[in-house]
Amino acid sequence: MIIYSVTINIDESVHDKWLEWMQETHIPEVLETGKFINAKIAKVLVEEEMGGITYSIQYTAENKEILDKYYAEDSERMREEVTKNFGDKFVAFRTELAIVKEFNDNRLNATEYLFTYGTLQQEDIQLTVFSRTLSGFNDVLLGYKLSDEKVVGVYPVMHRSDEPADFVNGRVYMCSNKEILEADKYEGPAYKRIKVVLNSGKTAWAYISSTQQPN
Repeated sequence: MIIYSVTINIDESVHDKWLEWMQETHIPEVLETGKFINAKIAKVLVEEEMGGITYSIQYTAENKEILDKYYAEDSERMREEVTKNFGDKFVAFRTELAIVKEFNDNRLNATEYLFTYGTLQQEDIQLTVFSRTLSGFNDVLLGYKLSDEKVVGVYPVMHRSDEPADFVNGRVYMCSNKEILEADKYEGPAYKRIKVVLNSGKTAWAYISSTQQPN
């Protein structure tokens, strides 16, 4: 992979107009050439002695040959558009970077079981929380029961029961660790997440009342 990095210092007098134009027009048009996989724009967090505000725009190309094709077929036209709109109000320089290796935190990509018994089973909620719908299977959690009272009168909450025969029916989903953290945000302070062993023998995360201590 090749990163085509464009660093631009833009005069503050046209900054807002330029930033909107870059995000709404220029970067999408560069991507429409079909030469790049994605693009990112980032603000440089230093004060420039020369004044102005500096940004880095990074376009990812599959290889150097495709980037060279962009230079030959599209680059001049794209640069002319910037000059036509903003004249001498910017300074730019360009750098090519070859990605040697990418590293990711695999802990965020690892998968875990999540036992649900309430609104996290709803597809519209899943789309809001996880940006996707989940496929899962039914399971049972023994030794717990749903409380007669609901959080803010709407959301069910379960707690550990003194009766081993009590149980909660639910649905189990495979989620990444990152998605589990998003579920934490959704559930909020009324719930806490604990590890439980389901009737199937699988170990899963589940949300119980935050006022009760886990086993």
